[in-house]
Amino acid sequence: MKSKKMRLKDSSLYLVLDTGVCDYPKLWEVFQAGVNNGVDIVQLRDKLGNVPQALEFTRRARCYLKKAVPFIVNDRADLAYAGGACGVHVGQDDLPVAAARKMLPRSFLVGKSCQTLAHLQEAEREGADYAGFGSVFKTKTKPERLPMDLGFLREVAGAARLPVFAIGGITIDNIDLVLAQGIKRVAVCRAILLARDPAQIVREFKKALMVER
Repeated sequence: MKSKKMRLKDSSLYLVLDTGVCDYPKLWEVFQAGVNNGVDIVQLRDKLGNVPQALEFTRRARCYLKKAVPFIVNDRADLAYAGGACGVHVGQDDLPVAAARKMLPRSFLVGKSCQTLAHLQEAEREGADYAGFGSVFKTKTKPERLPMDLGFLREVAGAARLPVFAIGGITIDNIDLVLAQGIKRVAVCRAILLARDPAQIVREFKKALMVER
């Protein structure tokens, strides 16, 4: 069986399950559709702070996945550990990567959100396993952020020494613009969560990513 870091390197489609977009029953439906149709990594993002539900969902997801797909928890290293997740994802204003490492087993993945090259370089120095980079396009998840100059995304793709997942407003209609910059990995939230047929959209994303690779 591949190690988590080897699986991460081979990953291209990262699904973000956001409780600010859908409730837990709907997230579970999309989660199943996603992992059964090619999603490589799943993150639970619960900014609403429902710890009991987040913990139950994490444990249920890990049981369903049987370690076939890494399951990541946003922000909460304690919840990730208690729920048996594979890793935690932190933002610029969250727990530092080094602090998360001290709290978690060595095998845990730690990802970090980045918006600048300086952020990316810091994440690399800290020992992050991967970075989420964005927002690429305008997104309701981070409405305060302006869309990114795609030329800058090309610079990021050339400079990164760790796996980078472009994130923010990425849809099946604009993914080609992202891939044209040399980015080979994307993280997607609303385009899958709100799709009429999430399984079909996941397959379309995977097809576009496989062509690029």
